[in-house]
Amino acid sequence: MTSKILIIGACGQIGSELTYKLRDIYGVENVIASDINTRKLELVNAGPFVILDAKNFNAIKDCCINHNVKTVYLMAALLSATGEKYPMEAWDLNMNSLFHVLNLAKTKQIDHVFWPSSIAVFGATTPKENTEQYTIMEPSTVYGITKQVGERWCEYYHQKYGVDVRSIRYPGIISWKTLPGGGTTDYAVEIYHEALKNKTYECFLNEETELPMMYMDDAIKATVDIMQADAASIKIRSAYNLAAISFTPKQIAESIQKQIPDFKITYKPDFRQDIADSWPKSIDDSCAREDWNWKHNFDLQDITKEMLLQLGKE
Repeated sequence: MTSKILIIGACGQIGSELTYKLRDIYGVENVIASDINTRKLELVNAGPFVILDAKNFNAIKDCCINHNVKTVYLMAALLSATGEKYPMEAWDLNMNSLFHVLNLAKTKQIDHVFWPSSIAVFGATTPKENTEQYTIMEPSTVYGITKQVGERWCEYYHQKYGVDVRSIRYPGIISWKTLPGGGTTDYAVEIYHEALKNKTYECFLNEETELPMMYMDDAIKATVDIMQADAASIKIRSAYNLAAISFTPKQIAESIQKQIPDFKITYKPDFRQDIADSWPKSIDDSCAREDWNWKHNFDLQDITKEMLLQLGKE
C-alpha cells in the first residue's frame, strides 16, 4: 500500500494551494486533504477529503492509520489578528494540534512532519533590519507566542526522539486564489481586490509600515523544497527564516498605480498596526539559502502584474 500525505487545514490560504501542488507532484490519490469543514467545495471535490478536527488526537491518528499516512503537513492555525480576538482558542488549536502530530511521529506512526512558523515569533525588541536566524524573540501576540513555543517543541522532539520535523517562518503571503484568513498582512491581498473593484482602498496599516512579504508560488515552492531536501541538509529543526521581498503599503499602491493610474489609497490604522510594528522590516534567510538552496522568484512588480492579471479574469 502506497504511503500517503495528509494536509491538516487544507482549506486555508496556504493549505489549499499546497494541496494542489502536492497532488501535481505525488498524484491526486496520494494526498489526503482535511479540514474541520467543507467550505471549499472545489477542493473537497478535487480528490480525497476528510473532515478532521486538528484538536482531536484520535481522529488524526485514525486518519493516518486508515489511509497509511506517513507525512503530515499541519497547516491549521488561528492567525495573528484573529488570535487576538480569540486568544484561548488560538492557543488551544495552534499548540494542541502540533503536539498531536509530533506525538504520532514520536511513536513512529508517521515519518515526516511539516509545521509552519511565522515572522510573528519576533517582537518589538527584535532587530528590525535584516533580522537574523538567531536573535531576540519576544512575541507580543498569541499567534506569535504559539509559534515561538512550537518552534522549541519541534527542536525538542527532533533532539529527544529523532522526529523528522521541518519548519519555515513564513512572511506575509500574497495570493489571488484564496482570500486572506485573519492575518496582519491581509492588506497586501485585499488591496488588489479593491483596486480592481472600486479603484480605492482604505488600509489598516500606515503608509510606511514595511514588512517582509512573499508571493504564494514562492511560499509553496519553499515548502516543497524543504520537505524534499535530504535530512542531513536540514540543520535547523526549530524553523528557518524565509524571505523574498519587503515593501510598504505606499509602495504596493504605487506599483498598482502604474497599471491602474486612478487607483487611490487612504490609511486608517487599527489594532493591527501595533502587531505590524512589533515585526521585522526585512529578514536574513541566508541559512535557508545555504542549507537547502532556497531562492525566491517574484519581486513586487511581478506580484502586482500577476495579481491584477489573474483577479481581472474573475
